[in-house]
Amino acid sequence: MLIVFEGIDGSGKTTLSNRVARELRQAGLRVRHVREDGKLASPVSEGLRLFTKNPLHLALTPMAELLLYSARETQLLEEVTRPALAEYEVVIADRFLYTAEVLARWGRGLPEHAVRPVVDACTRGLRPDRVFLIDVDPAIARARRRISKLLAPDTGAPSSRKGLAGAGMQTRLRAGYRALAAESPEQWTLIENTDVTLEALVTQLTQEVLRMVRGGQPGTSFPTPRASTPPRSASEARTRFLERVDRWMEEEPGLAAWFLSGLEGADIDERRERLAARCPELIAHGLAGLTGASAWILRARLEEAAPVQVLGSLEALAAEFPQAWALRERWEQRVPEAIAASLDGLDSEQAWAMRERLHGRFPEPVVTSLTGLGDARAWVLRERWLSQRGGQAALGQEKVARLACRSIRGVDDAPSWDWRERAWEVAPDAVLRTLEGLDSERAWTLREQHAGRASRLVLESLRGLNNPRAWALRESFGVSCEEALESFEGMDGATAWRLRQALADTWPAATVKSMGLLASSARGQELITRLLTDHPRDFALLRQAARVAAYPELERRHATA
Repeated sequence: MLIVFEGIDGSGKTTLSNRVARELRQAGLRVRHVREDGKLASPVSEGLRLFTKNPLHLALTPMAELLLYSARETQLLEEVTRPALAEYEVVIADRFLYTAEVLARWGRGLPEHAVRPVVDACTRGLRPDRVFLIDVDPAIARARRRISKLLAPDTGAPSSRKGLAGAGMQTRLRAGYRALAAESPEQWTLIENTDVTLEALVTQLTQEVLRMVRGGQPGTSFPTPRASTPPRSASEARTRFLERVDRWMEEEPGLAAWFLSGLEGADIDERRERLAARCPELIAHGLAGLTGASAWILRARLEEAAPVQVLGSLEALAAEFPQAWALRERWEQRVPEAIAASLDGLDSEQAWAMRERLHGRFPEPVVTSLTGLGDARAWVLRERWLSQRGGQAALGQEKVARLACRSIRGVDDAPSWDWRERAWEVAPDAVLRTLEGLDSERAWTLREQHAGRASRLVLESLRGLNNPRAWALRESFGVSCEEALESFEGMDGATAWRLRQALADTWPAATVKSMGLLASSARGQELITRLLTDHPRDFALLRQAARVAAYPELERRHATA
């Protein structure tokens, strides 16, 4: 019997499939999981997975990608899965060729008539006995992935190649999986993984497989989403949001801590206090940029348990507060690399003095803290670091190229373009990240050449740009990219509002976020109320509306400070 778990990245399918495999073994069944603990049983398939994931292969075309994904799954199928079906009672696969089909059709836009023959040729008639589609809101899936990366940092490339397409990719893939499930309800079971505990889902999935092994019919007892009446205001949305967070505080505290990130208010502070001991790194990370008294008190409380995350929260307005400098001085000898990283983009004499003290021992974090700084003093440090790594030729090494690109982000002079040209062959995605805020012809040429393959990076580079060329590029993506909205946060004007209205129903949460303080205006409040009515189950929208609901309290705080 072949059981397949499908779903978008971060849906929980890997965790669930591995847990179910263990439970079935404990129940006495002979079980083979072909992706045990997240690693494909075929070394060839695992190598293909790493190849397609690598952002170095930015130029990979949709059809070539389909063939590589199909090759990965076919190799696993022929090498491991088919032989296992002859030996084991249950074979479990975390992904099948449906992944290749959904990515090609819904993710990249290839037509069904071009994709289906490839998939059918690879399966050679083999169909899973059951496909469990683990369905989850993409915002929640994204949060789970980011939590995992924060708690267990990956020293490799910062993004997978698929991730360069932006948040819209996950939404399209989710729609594709749901469409396949609707086509074959006799084979697929859709399982909501949002308001149900992990233990409950593991138990129900295990019982379902056991029933099938014993010859029973597929069950229909899986939880269904709760009915939801629309919130009538941002204030009511905040109440709903906090109710969801409170449930997660018991069932998945890390997720609760993550979604409190960046929010303010007495009700938020109280929940952070309750989670601080269980999730110190996540709570500290969520203080990024906050400057209220409660944020500084919590940083002081958490600095021993999570010093790196506390120092990492010293960004934006919080970066130059006296309390920030006191924190840096206390920790300079103990976590100097995190201290250097916390100086990102700072141009004060105090920041330069600290860089000089740290550069000899920790040149790389010092150099990467030079984001946006193009003066002579910054280039002296950069050139000193590069000469220590072997000079200009070292920019042809991926690790050096990525560090160099972090350093020159937002810098638009001749030396920075020389570095970009040298780094492109080994780190093209990192080069595209350096274009943030740049308005030169060379920057526009790079954006326009690679907008189709790295839409997220291109749109992120438009942040703060308010000119006809930037607006034309944003509009050229249609409704496919959420990042278009994020690139003009807080901007007013007819074009900004027209684009918000055009994208609002596809990306309701990002639309609200894009308004910034404009969300408090009559026009902003009207749009929020309408979106809450039309999208009552969109959790990311609830969260953004909850942020807006706190604006009056925050304005009162600032007025009396």
